[in-house]
Amino acid sequence: MICSVSTNDNAWDLVHVGAATLPILAIFWALVFAKWKGHWASLFALGIASIVAYSVFHIPVQAITFSSIRGMLYGLFPVSWIVINTLFLFNLSVESGQFNIIKQHIAAITPDPRLQVLLVAFSFGAFLEGTAGYGAPVAITAAMLVGLGFQPLQAAGICLIANTAPVAFGAVGIPITVLADISGLPEMAISQTVGRTLPFLSLMMPMYLIVLLAGWKRMIEILPALIISGGSFALLQGFSANFIGPTLPDIIAGLGSLLALWGYLRIRNASAAKKQAQGTVLRAFSPFLLLTVFIILWGIPIVKQMLDQWAQVRINIGSKAMIIPYLSTPGTAILLASLCSIPLTGLSFRRVISIYGITLKQLRYALLTIATIMGFAYLLNDSGITFTLAIAMANTGVLYPLFAPILGWLGVFITGSDTSSNALFGKLQYQTAQRIGLNPLTMVAANASGGVLGKMISPQSIAVAAAGSGLTGKESNLLRYTLKHSFILLGIICIIVLLQAYLLESIIPDTSQIQDLIKIHHKPYATQQEASRAMFG
Repeated sequence: MICSVSTNDNAWDLVHVGAATLPILAIFWALVFAKWKGHWASLFALGIASIVAYSVFHIPVQAITFSSIRGMLYGLFPVSWIVINTLFLFNLSVESGQFNIIKQHIAAITPDPRLQVLLVAFSFGAFLEGTAGYGAPVAITAAMLVGLGFQPLQAAGICLIANTAPVAFGAVGIPITVLADISGLPEMAISQTVGRTLPFLSLMMPMYLIVLLAGWKRMIEILPALIISGGSFALLQGFSANFIGPTLPDIIAGLGSLLALWGYLRIRNASAAKKQAQGTVLRAFSPFLLLTVFIILWGIPIVKQMLDQWAQVRINIGSKAMIIPYLSTPGTAILLASLCSIPLTGLSFRRVISIYGITLKQLRYALLTIATIMGFAYLLNDSGITFTLAIAMANTGVLYPLFAPILGWLGVFITGSDTSSNALFGKLQYQTAQRIGLNPLTMVAANASGGVLGKMISPQSIAVAAAGSGLTGKESNLLRYTLKHSFILLGIICIIVLLQAYLLESIIPDTSQIQDLIKIHHKPYATQQEASRAMFG
């Protein structure tokens, strides 16, 4: 689809920028102030976006319809497919009684809910983000915390906030890979730059979570555990991003911090630890171990290529075709892990089928919300509404380093994905930095770093977390829980990027030879139509 806005010199005027903000304000109003349920809020926002696209951006009705349908289909597959099978796996664990064993084992390590948050939401969630992404980590960890006795709103909100630290390197580094391809900058250089920004956030995140959960004084009480958890994560994240690349930081840092905290707690609580048969504990964890194995296997490029060759569905919608790789999607890996774990649960096949039906019933409104939200996101992107907001931010001159992370944040808020945000704005970040004389690497990496803070308030993520924690229909409460924390943490990243741009340039990787490594020819866009063709056409 090509945005057909006027190409005259006033294309980026206040009318277009003001109109472009209306759909964003609409969904915020519906969720935060009107407190509508997620599916009604997303339908309302989609309606406002359609009116703006037609009346201001002159997108034909047929194009609006096709764009929305493509987004809805993407929301159903692969996003909802991942959520369905993730919750199905968890429900199998609960129904078989194995999750009770997991709860007992975690309680044996520590009965302290503050430390359970670090183990489950922060470390285990980061590990899952590194292997799966697409909302699966939040759905799993939120459900686990609810099972451990946390209030659903608290569990979902904490897991959404904890999930920010690993997002930039999620799904085996795909966000950074896409950003490198779009911007033309070396993948390793972007990985290193992000790896010199996010570890500051990772270091403070455990403390931030516990202050949110229990207050400042109770955070100080467990400060050694917090330093071990956040310190080990930040150190391993920074090391792997700078010396290995973007594929493994979350997996290494998540697993490393999990083992470091577990070891510390075992030493501290050795005499009080409750003993359980190792075989029983291993069997209880087996569905999640199988999940990890399948997700890692599905993440191997050659495996994905083979699966795509065997099975894909092509759907033509308007002038564009959607390719649905139903075997290579992480949702299928999660389903296979669930099926392989059935013999270990002791459940009958008939009962398993019943559990899958119950899972679908649990998620019926959440699936509608996810589908509609993705229709909304696709329409904003395809019509040029998102890009209009991006260009407005790019015209802030010397203050742009403050706005570069906000641009990434906006992209993730709209699309629910750091990968999608990087694909949308990676090239724009590069060109804006060139135009105002800043290091392109700093601004391009800022898109990924700022984007992670949009994840916790993205309507798609909110819907997934609500589904995992039993809060479907109460998405507005969850957004209000996370909103201010998204702004606070985004402000910290903006300040870090501003310092990197003007005062701490030496910490950015050497770019003296970077022009020889550019893979994409960059040139400034002359008009909005030209920009839209390049981005969407």
